[in-house]
Amino acid sequence: MTAQFDTIIVGGGLSGLTIAHKLKTHAPDHRFLVLEKSGRTGGAIRTHRDQGYITEIGPHGFLDNCPESRTLLTETGLDRECVKAPLKHFVRYVYLHGQLRCIPQSPGKILMAPLVPWTAKLRVLADLWIRPLAGEPTVAKWVDHRFGPALLPFADAVFTGTYAGDFNELAIDNVMPGIRRLEKEYGSVIRGLIGKMLQARRSGTAKKITMPAMTSFPDGMSRLAERLTESLQPGTDLLLECGVMAISRTETGWQVQSEKGVHSAANLVLALPVNASLTLLAGIDATMPIAAVPEAWIATVVFGFGPSAVLPPGFGYLTPEQEGRFTLGTLFSSNMFPGRAPAGHIVCETLVGGRRHPERLHLDDATMTRLALDDVREVLNLPGDPVYSTVLRPQSGIPQLERGYGQLLTWRDKVVQDHPGLSVCGFGWEGIGINDMIRSATGAAEQILRPSSAHPEGPEIKGVYF
Repeated sequence: MTAQFDTIIVGGGLSGLTIAHKLKTHAPDHRFLVLEKSGRTGGAIRTHRDQGYITEIGPHGFLDNCPESRTLLTETGLDRECVKAPLKHFVRYVYLHGQLRCIPQSPGKILMAPLVPWTAKLRVLADLWIRPLAGEPTVAKWVDHRFGPALLPFADAVFTGTYAGDFNELAIDNVMPGIRRLEKEYGSVIRGLIGKMLQARRSGTAKKITMPAMTSFPDGMSRLAERLTESLQPGTDLLLECGVMAISRTETGWQVQSEKGVHSAANLVLALPVNASLTLLAGIDATMPIAAVPEAWIATVVFGFGPSAVLPPGFGYLTPEQEGRFTLGTLFSSNMFPGRAPAGHIVCETLVGGRRHPERLHLDDATMTRLALDDVREVLNLPGDPVYSTVLRPQSGIPQLERGYGQLLTWRDKVVQDHPGLSVCGFGWEGIGINDMIRSATGAAEQILRPSSAHPEGPEIKGVYF
């Protein structure tokens, strides 16, 4: 017998859990079912807790500047639990030319900081009259064109930290669509930002420019998924270890074939990473422009040190590829949030691999730990041997928004339009951040509850934070 629901949600990661929460909160009589192939919810969000050290296998937090995320925290009561690290109080570093360079977070301080020569700073103003590049340029090509080569190492660090990616492959239209749209509209990024600011002032919608804060929870990011799962009834609202093999359209809605049976619903949400979604979508529309998006995989080498070791103030550092180092950078985890290490100890998390160096992930844990420790010790003052170390290897990769991704989004939107009741969101669709997933999942839930509700006007203009 086929079970009948109002909505079936495929995927129990953050996107699927957010949609389930919205349906349960705003439509208690709405019958839904979440299908998750693994034995746990949360997807890419995973916290590692061991011997008093709290570290992350997935994302380390999210900025508090997203309205949808703030609403979710309020609705779940997590706003009373979360811990925050304001960006204006925590410096970041780029390891450049053999030393750590502090990156200020205000425009005035950045202008005065000796990060690049004054000639390079003046070169940035050329953006005012340089024509936008046509086509789908890479981030590296776009930054060089608009602002000059001196900023390339810093751009490299930003996208290494965000995507573990290669800025020679990531496409600017995909990773910063709001900025790219502004550039095309005004002919200049600077002119566009000024124009939007003046427009907001005239309309009375101008907001005070403030720095956001990084947000997490006392016991780690897994608390977010755990809280969203608390209201789901196993076997009724949620089926774990239930992979989905196929989806199909019926006269009355959608049918889902899973490892635990056949399920039917009026609405179907694929709340999965991009490539997992494409595998299922190929069964209803095989015209997709690309079969899969590339992924970057990373490993995290965790080091705990005793009282003799001291970390520099701030969040951590990132390393541009031109420095030729073994690691991508290091997070000063015990600086970011309290309680991440036993009293009197510090903990830092060093990233290895990424889009450029997948071969390093094939190293055994002992070799990777040794090479990572040697690398970090050339940057930081960490005397003595670590009292704790471990290697964390995630079970999923980070989608890379490279060339062809924009055409994939267009195809996805057409498939959704051609198949009523279908929604597609999740890790890698319209971004890879926690806020990206909560925002798109909230939109998907609103479309289910209010099908005539307006869609967002376009991509937001995101700030650049190291």
